[in-house]
Amino acid sequence: MVADTPDLAGKPVALEASDVVVRLGGTTAVDGASLALAPGAAVALVGESGAGKTSLLRCFNRMVVPSAGRVRVGGSDVGDRPVELLRRQIGYVPQQGGLLPHWTVIRNAGFVPMLLGRPDPDGDAAVALDRVGLDPALFGNRFPDALSGGQRQRVALARAIAARPGVLLLDEPFGALDAITRAEVQAAFAALRAELGITALLVTHDLVEAERLADEIVVMRNGRIEQRGSLESLRATPATSYVAALLDRALPFEGRR
Repeated sequence: MVADTPDLAGKPVALEASDVVVRLGGTTAVDGASLALAPGAAVALVGESGAGKTSLLRCFNRMVVPSAGRVRVGGSDVGDRPVELLRRQIGYVPQQGGLLPHWTVIRNAGFVPMLLGRPDPDGDAAVALDRVGLDPALFGNRFPDALSGGQRQRVALARAIAARPGVLLLDEPFGALDAITRAEVQAAFAALRAELGITALLVTHDLVEAERLADEIVVMRNGRIEQRGSLESLRATPATSYVAALLDRALPFEGRR
């Protein structure tokens, strides 16, 4: 197996997992995976269900605690700081958004600034909502059940970036959306990352989405990293038969984008 991890020796590293093993209920979800992201990089984890993508991603905000290995954020071991402080410094967007249904949009988006004791969490939320394409004057006082699926995911994205974190973790954040809405929210995310320079780790089943939103793709299988690189390099020289088969299934037409 070929991880193709870039050589970051002596360089700043925003996210780093070293020989991480995760065991969940007697099953090895992550099996010795190592991954490093430079500041401002965007990497997509792809692979079949059960490949270990989400488990690896959640190690960085300690939603999953590894059985072995080391995980660092900004050069510091994630176990060296209180978990609540760690999570307030990392943006996180789950698949279904995770909005609190009894809170307004502005309060949902301002949740982390409020926890951090910022002087104006509603103001932080309004800026974040505007960045993801939602007018806070129109949407701020609405509740999540009054929003479309795409609007809810935009609010979830706004909540994740309202405190201006340096790192953003996204766990299949666009998978439940219809094709048109998904493309719109993907475009909002891409513009946001370009504007803020956030380091992003994205879990997705969609290789086209991975190519569109990430600088590099990491293919996982059975808890291990099979290959890392651009979609072009993966297609040109797949490191394993699994990578080749995955690309053939996901991108059957050479010209597909």
